Amino acid sequence: QAHAKVWHLYNDHFRPTQKGKVSIALSSHWIKPQHMTEKNIKECQKSLDFVLGWFAKPIFIDGDYPESMRSNLSSLLPQFSEAEKKYIKGTADFFALSFGATLSFQLLDSHMKFQQLESISLRQLLYWINAEYNNPQIFIVENSWFVSGSTKRDDAKYIYYLKKFIMETLKAIRYDGVNVFGYTVWSLLDGFEWHRGYSIRRGLFYVDFQSHDKKLMPKSSVLFYQKLIEKNGFPPLPENQPIEGIFPCGFAWGIVDNYIQVDTTPTQFLDSNVYVWDVHQTKKLIKVDGVFTSQRKHHCVDFAAIRLQISLLQEMHVTHFHFSLKWSLILPLGNLSLINHTLVHYYQCFASELLRVNITPVVALWQPMAENQELPVSLAKYGAWENPDTIQAFVEYAKFCFTSLGEHVKFWITMNEPSVKNLTYTAGHNLLKAHAKAWHLYDKEFRRSQKGKISIALQADWVEPACPFSRNDQEVADRILEFDIGWLAEPIFGNGDYPQVMRAWLRRRNSVDLYNFHLPSFSEDEKKLIQGSFDFFALSHYTTTLVGWEKEDAVKYDHYLEVQMINDITWLHSPSRAAVVPWGLRKLLKWVKSKYGDVPIYVLANGIDDDQNVVHDKLRVYYIQNYINEALKAYTLDNVNLKGYFVYSFNDKTAPKYGLYSYVANQYEAKPSMKHYREIIDNNGFPGPETPDLLCPEEVASCPECHFFRTRKSLLAFISFIFVAFIVTMCFITYYSKRVERRYK
Repeated sequence: QAHAKVWHLYNDHFRPTQKGKVSIALSSHWIKPQHMTEKNIKECQKSLDFVLGWFAKPIFIDGDYPESMRSNLSSLLPQFSEAEKKYIKGTADFFALSFGATLSFQLLDSHMKFQQLESISLRQLLYWINAEYNNPQIFIVENSWFVSGSTKRDDAKYIYYLKKFIMETLKAIRYDGVNVFGYTVWSLLDGFEWHRGYSIRRGLFYVDFQSHDKKLMPKSSVLFYQKLIEKNGFPPLPENQPIEGIFPCGFAWGIVDNYIQVDTTPTQFLDSNVYVWDVHQTKKLIKVDGVFTSQRKHHCVDFAAIRLQISLLQEMHVTHFHFSLKWSLILPLGNLSLINHTLVHYYQCFASELLRVNITPVVALWQPMAENQELPVSLAKYGAWENPDTIQAFVEYAKFCFTSLGEHVKFWITMNEPSVKNLTYTAGHNLLKAHAKAWHLYDKEFRRSQKGKISIALQADWVEPACPFSRNDQEVADRILEFDIGWLAEPIFGNGDYPQVMRAWLRRRNSVDLYNFHLPSFSEDEKKLIQGSFDFFALSHYTTTLVGWEKEDAVKYDHYLEVQMINDITWLHSPSRAAVVPWGLRKLLKWVKSKYGDVPIYVLANGIDDDQNVVHDKLRVYYIQNYINEALKAYTLDNVNLKGYFVYSFNDKTAPKYGLYSYVANQYEAKPSMKHYREIIDNNGFPGPETPDLLCPEEVASCPECHFFRTRKSLLAFISFIFVAFIVTMCFITYYSKRVERRYK
C-alpha cells in the first residue's frame, strides 16, 4: 500500500512536469521441477508465487495475492478491500527485477523451494514473468553472482557468470519476445555481504579490506563489461564465421575405431569333419567318427565379421580407417615365444580388404587402455613403461608387426594417445625412447621395401587463458600446453629434449616444496635418436579447456601446476560435459605450426559424445560441421600443412555414445551425423558458388590381387620369355609344316 501511494503521488503531481517513471524492484529466484510431474510443476509455480508473485500479482495483475498463497496461508494473509485492490493494481511503469544479487543459492529459505530444484536460468525467469504478467517492460536492476573471497583481480568465474546472464537476457529478447529494456550489474565494488561477511565477492572493482586506504582496483570483469557495452552485446566475430572452400587433392578423410571388432570364429567350410543329416528323427547333423575330408587353406572370406565392417566403411565414403592393434593379444607373453597367429591373420585380412575397396589402413601399434595399459601381462606386471625392458619388448613387437602387416599397411602410428595424465616422468622417458627406436627400425629395415610412413599420435586439447586480459592466465595456459603436449612433442619434433618450461617449473617446485619431481635427462646420443623421429604430426583433439592462476574452486585446482580449471557456462556442452569449442582446433593447429614448423599434420581423432536415446544426433552434426570448417580455416587462411581429418568414432558398439553408427539388437544403423560427414567428404569440404574447381589427378585404383605379380617381376619376365618362345616355336613349326605339305603336293 505504501508503494501504491508513492506511485500515485508521482503519477498525479510529478509525472506531467518531470516525465519520469517509477516502479518497485522485486527480487526472485528460478525453480525447476525435480521430476516432470504435474504435482512438481505446481509446486514450482507455488514457489515463485510465494517469492515473486506475493508482490508482483497485486501490482501487475489484479490487486490481490496469488491464489496458491491464499489457499496455503488462509487467515494469515491479510485481505485487500475492493478499493485497495483497484488502488494497488497497475502501480508500476515497468517490471524492475533483481536476480542473483540477494536470492542467490543458499540465501533462499528452503521452505520456499517446496522440495524443487533451484536454478540460475535468468532466461526462463524472464520468459515466465513475460507470460505471467502480461508482457511487461522489464528492467533488470540487479544481476550478478559471487566468487570466492580469496579471488583478487582476475575474476574469470565472475566473468563467465556475467556472460551467461547477459547472453540469456539477449536470447530472451531475440528468441522469446520478452520486452527487456535495461540491464544493471551488481555490484560496483566488493563489500560486506551480510551473513557471508567477506567470504565472497561480487564487485567489478577489487577492494583489499586489509589495507588502510581501501583503494579500488579494476578487475578483469570491468574490462569484459566495458567491451560488452561498447559492442552492445555479442556481435558475431569475423574469425568465428564459417568459410567456403575445399581441401587439397589427396586429403585424407578418415574414421577411427580404437579397436576393430575381432571375430575369429572359423567358418563352416574349414570344418574337416563329415556329417550325416538325420532327416527322419532328430533333424540334426550327426558327425561321422573317424572320417575326415581334406582341409583347405584359410582365406580372408572365412571371417564374416570383416565383410560387414568394410561395407559400413564403404557406405561412409572415407579414404582412411584408423584402428589400433592389441599388443597384449598378439604377443600374450610379451615376446615372440607365443604368437597369436589367428589374430595376426585376421588383421592381415582386414587390412587387405580395406585396400581392396581403396581405403587406406592407419594402424597404431599400441594404445593405452585401462586394464594393464593394453600391455602384455608379463610387461604390465613388472613395471610397464617404468621398466626399461619394455623398450626392447616394444621394438621386437614393432618389428614383428612391420614384417607381418607391412605388405598391407603403409601408414603406421607407434603409440596412439599416450595419456600424460597417467604417465610418470620415467614412463614417458622410456616411451619416447621406444617410439624413436621403432621409428628408426622402420626407417632402416622396412621403409625402402614397404614405402610407408610412421609417427606418434598425441592427444592435444587446446588450453585458453580464462581471463583474456590477464598476463598471469596466459602464462598458465602456455605452461599447461607444454606439460600436456610439449612433454612428448618437443623431444621428437623440436630439439630432442623436454621443454625448457617444464624443466624450469619442476626445478622451482622442487626448491620450494617437499615434492621431488625428477624429469630424467637424455644423453646426447638419445637426443639424436629421438629428435626427428617422425614423418608427420598426428594429433587427437576433442575439446578446449579454460585455465587461470587465481585459486577459486579447490576441487578443480591443480596444486602441482598451480592452475585453476574454469568452465565457461555459456559454451555448448555434451552429456559428459565436454565443451564444444570449434575455434580451439584452429588455434591448436596454428600453435603446432608456430612451434614445430611446416610439418605435415593429421587430425587423427576428433569427436563428441551424444545422448544415445536421441535419434537425431544434432550435437554431433553441429560438432563435425564446425570443427571441420575450423580445420579448413587453418589450411586456407593460416597455411597450416593439414593432410587429413578423422572423426571419432566408427560405431557405438566399440565406443558407446561416440559412434556415427548406432548399434542396437545386433544391427548397425547410420546416424544423421554419418550422412552429414559423408556429404562433406563428397564435397571435399565446403565449396561455394565462387570456389574454383579442383582438378585432381585420377588415382590408380589399388589392386591387392596384383601385389603377387608386382613383387615377382623376375618370375614374370621368365614366364613371359617362355611364352614368347613357345609362340615363336609354334609359328616356326606351323610354317615349315605347310612348306613340307606343298613340296609333296
